[in-house]
Amino acid sequence: MTLRQCLWGTVAGTAVSAGALVYAQVALPAQPLLSDYVLVSGGLMPVLVGMLALAVACLTLAYGMAAGDPSRTAATRVLLLAAAAGLMMSAIFPTDPGGSEIDSLSGEIHRWSAAVVFNSLPVAGWVLARHRSVAPRWNAVRAMSVTAAVTLAIYLAAHPATLTSPLINGSAYYGLMERAVVLVEMVLIVVMAVASYRDRQVTADAVGAPAPAQPAGTDRPQQLAA
Repeated sequence: MTLRQCLWGTVAGTAVSAGALVYAQVALPAQPLLSDYVLVSGGLMPVLVGMLALAVACLTLAYGMAAGDPSRTAATRVLLLAAAAGLMMSAIFPTDPGGSEIDSLSGEIHRWSAAVVFNSLPVAGWVLARHRSVAPRWNAVRAMSVTAAVTLAIYLAAHPATLTSPLINGSAYYGLMERAVVLVEMVLIVVMAVASYRDRQVTADAVGAPAPAQPAGTDRPQQLAA
């Protein structure tokens, strides 16, 4: 698989995931959280497709990084693999009905798997972009990583299971914030893929550029005066 194929695979997986979740949002009865759609009739398939497609996007991006720049992307690849594993576990183990009340092993696994996904992707983006140049592509990765982290913090503070939720009336908008976290992290995955691909292309162009012409005679050893 070439780097271009990895880029398009990441973009395609993310687009399929977004499409599946948009379908659930539009076509199914409204639910507090995205994972709650699996509990309504017709909601299992879009939730499974959405989670598994995003997992494929993470795996494809990790593969592309391993092929293109293995030395500087090891930590990022580990975090992407963790996110992919979390998405798969979240798909296999559905959440429990009843909002913030978790009373089964499946619901507990789903909760912690989702936590791995939500936390690993912003860190992956930040780790990937640190110590990089100030080029627009890496600035975009940094900006999306910070945006994802801030959005996640607001979502966690607003969730009814937290002590801060009553203080900020979090029950009124925590579902919206969860959707915002998912959307921002999807965009982050695509931005990471584009930045990695462009960085590799720039490096390849620099390596393949012809050396500047030398003035005539400069490659000859200078003759010492007698």
